[in-house]
Amino acid sequence: MNRIKVGILGATGMVGQSLVQLLEKHPWFEVTELAASERSMGKTYADLMQERWGISPKIPEYARDLVVKECKPDLDCDLVLSALDSSVAFEIEETFAKNGYAVSSNAKNHRMESDVPLLIPEINYEHVDLIKAQQKRRGWKGFIVTDPNCSTIHMTLALKPLYDRFGIEKLMVTTLQAVSGAGYYGVSSMDIIDNVLPYIKDEEEKMESEPLKILGLLAKDSITMAQFPISAQCNRVAVKYGHTECVSVKLGKKASVEEIIDAFEKFNPLGEMGLPSAPKRPIIYSRGDNRPQPKLDADNENGMASTVGRLRKCSILDYKFVVLGHNVIRGAAGAAILNAELLKVKGYLDTI
Repeated sequence: MNRIKVGILGATGMVGQSLVQLLEKHPWFEVTELAASERSMGKTYADLMQERWGISPKIPEYARDLVVKECKPDLDCDLVLSALDSSVAFEIEETFAKNGYAVSSNAKNHRMESDVPLLIPEINYEHVDLIKAQQKRRGWKGFIVTDPNCSTIHMTLALKPLYDRFGIEKLMVTTLQAVSGAGYYGVSSMDIIDNVLPYIKDEEEKMESEPLKILGLLAKDSITMAQFPISAQCNRVAVKYGHTECVSVKLGKKASVEEIIDAFEKFNPLGEMGLPSAPKRPIIYSRGDNRPQPKLDADNENGMASTVGRLRKCSILDYKFVVLGHNVIRGAAGAAILNAELLKVKGYLDTI
C-alpha cells in the first residue's frame, strides 16, 4: 500500500516530538515534512533538536535529516497533524484547510465550532461526517478535525459506556494533571516541586463543555449536545506523564458495581475497524485498591488506553471512580493519529 504523505506542524514541541516518535514505521502514514516557527526553519531536525529531544533515547532515524520548514501550505503532503500552540493554530490550520489539506489538530481553537468534528473514535466516529457540512459552508477544499483536551479524552472514554447503558444526570470531577500537559517549558520547577497548582487556564471550561459535544448526536449537519451538568476542578501536580481524574457521577437509572464494571470491560466499538493505533482495550478496569497510578498504568496499551479503578458508592451522587491516562500519547499525539486513521478508513483522505 502506498503510504499517505504526512506533515507535522509544531514538530519541535513535546506533542510534535511524540508525533514524530509514534509515526515511525506507521503502516499507513509516511512523514515527509516537519514544520515549526520561523526561527526553526532551515535546520535539519537532528541539528535543531540536539538539546530539546526528550521523548525517547534518540530521534527516529527517518526524521533526523528532514529540514524543518515554515508552517505554510506549500508542504509536500496531503495530511497535516497539528501540534501548534493555540496562540498561532487558528489561522495556520485554516490556511492549510483552505488550500486543500486534511488537518488533524490537537489545538483547542476549532474544537467547539459547530461544523468541526471533535473526535474520540471509540465514542463518536460518526461525527466525522460533519466534514461535508464544513466544506460546503466554508468553501474549503480541505478540512479540519480536532481531538479534545487531554483530560476530556480519558474522562469521556470512561463515561461513554455508562452514558449508553445507564444514562448520566450529573457529574463532578477533580483532576491531578501531569506537568507535561503544560509543554516542555510550561511549568517552572520552582512552582511545582513540593507543591500543587490549583489552576490551569481554560482547563475546567474545556472539561465542562467538550464531553457534551462528544457525547452528542449527529443530526444532519450539526450536533445535538448531551444534556447534563459537569463541574470540574483542575490541578497541576509534580508527575511527568499521566493525568489522574477523580469522578463522581449520578446515573440515569440504577446500576450495580458489577454492571458498571461489565460496561467498562466490554467497551470496544472499534474492534473490527482495524485502526493501527486503536487500543485493544480502550478501558482497562483495575481491581487493586491502590490503582490506577501514573507510574504503573499510564503506558497501558502503548499509552492509548484509559485505566479505571476504585469504583465504589458515592454518598452524594451514585458512584465514584478514578480514571488515569497518558496525557501526551492518548491525550494528544496518539489521539490526532487515531483520528487521521479514522479519516482514512472513512474515505476522507481519498480526495485530498
